[in-house]
Amino acid sequence: MNLKVSQKNRICNGKINITGSKSETNRLLLLQAFYRNFKIRNKSNSDDSSVMQNALKSDSDFIDIQHAGTAMRFLTAYYSQLEGREIVLTGSSRMQERPIKILVDALRSIGACIDYIKKEGYPPLRIKGAKLNGGSLSLPADVSSQYISALLMLGSVLKSGIELNLTGKITSIPYINMTLKLLANFGVKTEFKNQCISVKENTKLNSVDQVVESDWSSASYFFSIASLADKAKIHLTSFKTNSLQGDAILRIIYKELGVNSYFEKDNLILRKENTSLPEKIQWDLSDSPDIAQTIVVTCYGLGVGCDLDGLHTLKIKETDRLVALDLELSKLGAKISVTDKSLHLSPGNNFRKDVSISTYNDHRMAMAFAPLALKTPIGIDEAQVVSKSYPSFWKDLKMLNFKMELI
Repeated sequence: MNLKVSQKNRICNGKINITGSKSETNRLLLLQAFYRNFKIRNKSNSDDSSVMQNALKSDSDFIDIQHAGTAMRFLTAYYSQLEGREIVLTGSSRMQERPIKILVDALRSIGACIDYIKKEGYPPLRIKGAKLNGGSLSLPADVSSQYISALLMLGSVLKSGIELNLTGKITSIPYINMTLKLLANFGVKTEFKNQCISVKENTKLNSVDQVVESDWSSASYFFSIASLADKAKIHLTSFKTNSLQGDAILRIIYKELGVNSYFEKDNLILRKENTSLPEKIQWDLSDSPDIAQTIVVTCYGLGVGCDLDGLHTLKIKETDRLVALDLELSKLGAKISVTDKSLHLSPGNNFRKDVSISTYNDHRMAMAFAPLALKTPIGIDEAQVVSKSYPSFWKDLKMLNFKMELI
């Protein structure tokens, strides 16, 4: 499904109901599989969470998680401790290009029985559930925080718990803290000190139903819309002032880009402010790399330059997001350069007309570029890819006067 997206009056007022955080939902689904006796409310309606939930309920010996990277990491840990169960865990062709060796090596070191079916270090995996030892292990901290979170949640059901000694700069710390906070909700004792994280076995469960906060990554596209519109007042439900999600830093970043955000109970209100914009913004997004695409596209729409660092994990996402941003923004006329961990956009814009954006099976490419329709009509190829994290995205844009035409 290829779409042409436009928004001619540049006024965006409305109320959008965003479902629960994919990151929180998938963590809670794994903990629910471990602990069982609690309920989850306001789950994410994303494809990734559906895939995760269906896999955990399945009794098949062949599990295909398609494009769901979080599910691949979390389920590798889950099935490794499921004694008596042998499964093949696989995914899409792109998933089979995304490395998982660091996690597999860590799990093997505590007794897991995992083999590679095709290429060494990559899915698909053959996993034979075994009694795991737990204990102390070391792993690099600068690749994916999902490896760390998978091991921490696993540690809560192992007799010796888990102690992780992390080497290198720790990436996406808010996502690690989210995991630890959710574990604490169930009475799990944890400690995060310097480069060491420990989780004790949970022998006395606090059975507390969990309400998932709405997804800040999904909210990022509406921050972008508010910034690029001439006038905007957008209500987003339901968010928390003390969010566990690292992407809540959007409020600070977009303040520089003309968006005032505030809370009315659990509604997050975004207002366009006609303030002078900086020539360039600079941010280290090591703790929130998923919003990089949204920010750089917003900046190009505004004619603001940006230097974004801490983006090394974007190279192993649904696509190499740094290369994809370089290619697609260049199509539009941007002067942009990327390294293996940073992105640099020159101030100014010169929109080329009749441009279609390739999405590379990456939901965030489609959603990050859609707000540019406030500046110029834009094509979005394979627009259905948004269902990976936000199935109602195009429907919600219609509520803000966006028009979508099939092409």
